[in-house]
Amino acid sequence: MTKPVITQAMIDAYDEYTHLTLDRRGFMQKLTGLAGTAVAAAAIVPMLAASHAKAALVAEDDPAIEAVQSTFDAGGSEMRAYVARPTSGEGPFPAVVVIHENRGLNPHIQDVARRMAKDGFLALAPDFLSASGGTPPDEDQARDRIGQLDPQKTIEAAVATVAYLQTVEGSNGKVGAIGFCWGGGLVNTLAVADPGLAAGVAYYGRQPDSADVPQIKAAIMLHYAGLDERINTGVEAYKAALEAAGTEHQIFLYDGVNHAFNNDTSAARYDKAASDLAWERTVEFLKAKLG
Repeated sequence: MTKPVITQAMIDAYDEYTHLTLDRRGFMQKLTGLAGTAVAAAAIVPMLAASHAKAALVAEDDPAIEAVQSTFDAGGSEMRAYVARPTSGEGPFPAVVVIHENRGLNPHIQDVARRMAKDGFLALAPDFLSASGGTPPDEDQARDRIGQLDPQKTIEAAVATVAYLQTVEGSNGKVGAIGFCWGGGLVNTLAVADPGLAAGVAYYGRQPDSADVPQIKAAIMLHYAGLDERINTGVEAYKAALEAAGTEHQIFLYDGVNHAFNNDTSAARYDKAASDLAWERTVEFLKAKLG
């Protein structure tokens, strides 16, 4: 069978489905129209979606790291988390909160935490769906539950996570955050809410209200995808607010790539060149700010 051709219109339809108001039936109808047949549409869906079967970039049994499922107290409530740290080198280590997409704490985000550990950080990836039993295996259910989260309780849990990492064994007390999509937006919100956050890296995340930007004390790095029209509408206003507030920041726009370009489990949207460059910049930035 000939490999289906993925068009930008198909990727845009998937983004509308996963982030806006298009439901699954409407998405499949739209995709079928774009693909020509229902059979072709069914073959394209797995290429657009994230695949948990994709190989991890850092294996769970990599001897350079130790990674475990854990729990911690996040302001009076138990938060599930995935924690990864180096097995060698002189600690304590700079600490990073790894914030998941709107699919929850899945194997891909656990892999990102392991990548952080491999690069010398104590990485903690909290599950913001802990209160509802944790991230479900079904992505649609995870997205629905993310949409039902109370924004205030969510940011309180994020602030409590930073506080936990500031004092946990193995941490040097300097904490940054990295987030993707929904998690990128939460990094921006966390930077506003928590003056104790030392650095924040947001990948294609929703921007905070410009009026709140002067509250940011952290150094900020922002990665955006050139084809991500939905998120990019807020870039200029955020940039202007950061400049007006005198906030340390770096903004990078990667031409010709889509939202979620860092997610290597999504064949249609992943861009290795942009992902590698953004990661290199991220690690260098976090080492400089947290070391």
